[in-house]
Amino acid sequence: MNPVAVPGLVLPEVTFPPSFKWGVATSSYQIEGAVAEDGRAPSIWDTFSRVPGAVVGGDHGDVACDHYHRMPQDVALIKSLGVDTYRFSVAWPRVQPHGQGPVNPAGLAFYDRLTDELLAAGVDPWVTLYHWDLPQGLEDAGGWPNRDTAYRFADYAMLVFNKLSDRVTTWTTLNEPWCSAWLGYATGVHAPGRKDPDAALAAVHHLLLGHGLATQRMREAGGEHTFGITLNMGTADPATDTETDRGAARRADGMGLRIYLDPLCKGAYPQDIVDDLAAQGSAFPVRDGDLEIISTPFEVLGVNFYFGQDFSGTDEHGNTVDTAGHPVVREVKPGTARTAMDWPITPERFTQLLVRLHRDYPGLPLVITENGAAFDDTADETGFVADDDRTSYLAEHIAAVAAAREQGADIRGYFAWSLLDNFEWAEGYAKRFGIVHVDYATQVRTPKQSALWFRDTITRNRSR
Repeated sequence: MNPVAVPGLVLPEVTFPPSFKWGVATSSYQIEGAVAEDGRAPSIWDTFSRVPGAVVGGDHGDVACDHYHRMPQDVALIKSLGVDTYRFSVAWPRVQPHGQGPVNPAGLAFYDRLTDELLAAGVDPWVTLYHWDLPQGLEDAGGWPNRDTAYRFADYAMLVFNKLSDRVTTWTTLNEPWCSAWLGYATGVHAPGRKDPDAALAAVHHLLLGHGLATQRMREAGGEHTFGITLNMGTADPATDTETDRGAARRADGMGLRIYLDPLCKGAYPQDIVDDLAAQGSAFPVRDGDLEIISTPFEVLGVNFYFGQDFSGTDEHGNTVDTAGHPVVREVKPGTARTAMDWPITPERFTQLLVRLHRDYPGLPLVITENGAAFDDTADETGFVADDDRTSYLAEHIAAVAAAREQGADIRGYFAWSLLDNFEWAEGYAKRFGIVHVDYATQVRTPKQSALWFRDTITRNRSR
């Protein structure tokens, strides 16, 4: 089939094997709406979005894309794009409103219907159990810095697993625990908006503990399933070839990637980071047996990639320590084109990351569970967006995946982020990542040029 014509763009051609998964991804709070229907209770994002100044424009997810009411039409849209897999997340406060206690049958029934609708359309459902919408009741009890939340998460996971495991094969426990811990509890720019670095370290540990507990319990329940976790990862390169900048890059890599993958895959936190934290009077709240639970074997690592980073060990004034006496770790954006999020576009670093994961954590199959870009879209009178920039971004990054596979990386799928324009967390509705345009006033969905290109790329690969 002839590809969608994109005037002026020369897009790389790629070839993947027939078994390669092609998908799109979303998350519950970003698209569902219906925040007070059928027994759902508030999440930390319902609460946080009501804090003045927390979200651009005072936006919230009360309606979002109204997916809760438009799910069958959205599944038909997914099918029309030719993908074979749909990655979605389950809203914990919809299934178990207060984070503990019995299941909410009406809430769980939504995901039961969604699963059946996807399977009837020939699309494989890929479940993510947690994509940031912690029940507010659990946050009131301490949130992820509270060890008990890990056990509550495993209980919740089993409520969903017991309902859907006869039809859902692939289960992701957590999406991007770095964001949940660091943005939620250290910098406070995401829900719940706390600013306590020690609480963030505790959150890191308890998120990983929850992953291990849930994975153990789901596997013990039996059946043929694939279990995994999704991490957001980039590259951490020194801004210059100096000892100071190399040290900053090491710290950034340790806190951004290795403090998750090392305990998950090697059963220990990286010693250099443990030593760095000890020098600052901080530590992970590890108890006997925790790391054995956290390192429970799993079958797939979800990779969310948006950009690579450079780091400097000096601030803008040349200081090497901050006001607290800690070594400076300052991000320096590479001199590349940027997205509307001011994120650098670095497809070559995507290849670098994937090859590194294959080398440092061998034997762990990878799936790209998120990759995409926000740009300042302009829709025509029909709602169509000729998004050359997003189309190029996807093409270059899919080519980067192909390049990593050629270097031996075991990458088994690619999911575009996101299916729909949606509630973009602290950015509200100001930033659009979708390959499908959403008119928020009418909820009309219109596939963008990037969606049509993605569809045709999938079709061409399957026909080879």
